[in-house]
Amino acid sequence: MTTGMTSRYTDLSREELAVVVPELLLIGQLIDRSGMAWCIAAFGREEMLQVAIEEWAAASPIYTRRMQQALGYAPAEPGRGDVVTIFKGLQLDIGAPPQFMDFRFTVHDPWRGEFRLDHCGALMDVEPMGEDYVRGMCHDIEDPTFDATAIATNPHAQIRPIHRPPHNSAERAGGAHCAWTVTIDESHPTPEPVPALEVNERSRAATLALDPIDPADEGRSDYSGPLLSDLDFAAFSRSALVRIADEVCLQMHLLDRAFALAVAERTETDGELEKLRRKQLVGVAGIGAERLARALGLLGTEDPVAAAVRLLSVHPLLNPAAYVDASLTDGTLVVHPSPAHEDEAWISLCGPARTGALQAVVRAVDPHLDVEVEPLANEEGWRASVVRRTDPAPEASEVAVTRFSTGAGFTFQPRRSLPITPV
Repeated sequence: MTTGMTSRYTDLSREELAVVVPELLLIGQLIDRSGMAWCIAAFGREEMLQVAIEEWAAASPIYTRRMQQALGYAPAEPGRGDVVTIFKGLQLDIGAPPQFMDFRFTVHDPWRGEFRLDHCGALMDVEPMGEDYVRGMCHDIEDPTFDATAIATNPHAQIRPIHRPPHNSAERAGGAHCAWTVTIDESHPTPEPVPALEVNERSRAATLALDPIDPADEGRSDYSGPLLSDLDFAAFSRSALVRIADEVCLQMHLLDRAFALAVAERTETDGELEKLRRKQLVGVAGIGAERLARALGLLGTEDPVAAAVRLLSVHPLLNPAAYVDASLTDGTLVVHPSPAHEDEAWISLCGPARTGALQAVVRAVDPHLDVEVEPLANEEGWRASVVRRTDPAPEASEVAVTRFSTGAGFTFQPRRSLPITPV
């Protein structure tokens, strides 16, 4: 295991972290709103669906187990978790950000449950593209990836539809966008993992050790106990929220690594692979930066350069600190080789000749901002200085593509957090 180090999220207050964590979960969902658009252009719709399936199936089992361990709700016996464990995992999964993917849970007993989506932001994004895209997401992608996520908890879990899109207008008027059963039975066959899962399990991200949660810190230090209807992130301790934030960033890196593995199977050259990956990164980096800047009140400040540096410090591109070796001071970012570079993660797509993602982040604060990037003189790595230009830069095309998602402007609402008891 890689040794952990103090998180960059320790610079945020408990109140700020409670706002940032759901934002990070939603940013993770937006990775595909960026990446899959370019996969459609490069490979066509059918291959895009296969990329999405391989991507999620090669990442979600890894990060689901990580979050179980981090927040103390892992099954006592590996692979023997119940439906409550599965549902808790979904509440902390970038594939199911709160409210945007509005999961409502019912628990019948430890081995049987149901969930419905009262709002599905992903459906809202693809519905204008036509029924083929809806069916592709709600059938072709969901069938294998729901089960792939569940096997992290119990290999005999099956998630099956009660109803799902495409719906006719009468069905849509009836309420939930979709509804599913979850059953765990020893007679259920175990799904065959995708080959890329084993590859991703050997990544530095998969085995990265992070600072443990301090149980003495004020607030909730784990997610033991009953399943809650909605997680009240403000109830967690500052220490727990820091760990959750770092884990959610690792979810994104694991998903991106799985995306890269899937795309590599469909490209002929390293240059073509990198081009697609950089487009995916720039799009999600820019929209994610906008959301974080709004959430932390970094827009319209007297010192936009300082605001941009603070934004960089909390952006998933540079987190967790144990994964990405970076320092930020006085308008300058310095990056050294790190475990993220060994994984060829997002930060490896940035540098002196590759400034698009960094520009997308700082311009979320002010379109006049830019970055000047140069290699370090006597050591490996590079330095990026945030500067202000006279004229504003136009929005990057990759960011404009990702803005198509309703997640770009989605607003979280206050929710009551109530325990769910078996019915």
